[in-house]
Amino acid sequence: MNAASLKELLAQIPDPEIPVISIADLGILRDVALGEDGAVTVTITPTYNGCPALAAIEDDIRARLAAAGFEKVRVETVLSPAWSTDWMSEAAKEKLRKYGISPPEGRLSGIAPPQARGGLDLHRLTLFARSVPCPLCGSENTERLSEFGSTACKALYRCLDCREPFDYFKPH
Repeated sequence: MNAASLKELLAQIPDPEIPVISIADLGILRDVALGEDGAVTVTITPTYNGCPALAAIEDDIRARLAAAGFEKVRVETVLSPAWSTDWMSEAAKEKLRKYGISPPEGRLSGIAPPQARGGLDLHRLTLFARSVPCPLCGSENTERLSEFGSTACKALYRCLDCREPFDYFKPH
């Protein structure tokens, strides 16, 4: 098995907090390297420093690699550059929408993932001054109920048309 195959294997690990998207879709899985001695080094970047799911992600990585026969595993957490919602794949955003979470919109950082390039979107820096589309009915007639939703990276909104509450994955 080579590093690319190992990365594909680890890309199947679901995010512990949002199980419909993988750690690769989310952009947490940064790199996988296979040493000559058979040791695997996995580089991850948490969605934010102090993310409570980080230990579970590390455990899942180690378990997945152990099941594939790799016992020498090093998981390195890299905080710079900081994770950004810009690193989420379009597939992840669509999966969030179908799951009932409004995905982040626009680009915030100049640090784009390799598959996408873009710059700072100043309009998104004022995201709470505008409505967020409801993932259930598509209406933009929504209101923010709380700056924090089910996790710190999400805000709680309510659609004023279908009346359903929903999380919005805040861009950062």
